[in-house]
Amino acid sequence: MYISNESILVVLFVGLVAGWLAGKIVRGTGFGIIGDILVGIAGALVATFLFPKLGLHIGSGLVSEIIYSAIGAVVLLLIVRLVRGRM
Repeated sequence: MYISNESILVVLFVGLVAGWLAGKIVRGTGFGIIGDILVGIAGALVATFLFPKLGLHIGSGLVSEIIYSAIGAVVLLLIVRLVRGRM
């Protein structure tokens, strides 16, 4: 799978928005704005590769990418909360 430089920039931008959104959705479990943005970028990367392979399609365009990435970031925040709670 080839990803162009523009695609990487879009994923990073969407990750920024999704991280902020996930921090608002999962209140009390965030890592501050910078941590939430980093988790959002990770969620965007996971969502970009994983959701199409699972057959999950919301639509196309920037809004659907933000929704995918926000879902990925929320899932990552919840997983990190579970792992951090056990430590």
